[in-house]
Amino acid sequence: MATAAPETVIVDTMRVACDGGEGALGHPRVWLQIPATVGYVECPYCDKKIVHKDFEGKV
Repeated sequence: MATAAPETVIVDTMRVACDGGEGALGHPRVWLQIPATVGYVECPYCDKKIVHKDFEGKV
């Protein structure tokens, strides 16, 4: 059985919060900083890839 790929979200700020998005089934809210040199960050809990809009299609 294949595992689904982690979700990718496009944002317009460099500082973002992730809580898993599943309400009570999610994870603790964490604040993440997108490095300006890389353009994305991955959540350490759910592996969601959060990409800044300026880097969309480049990462």
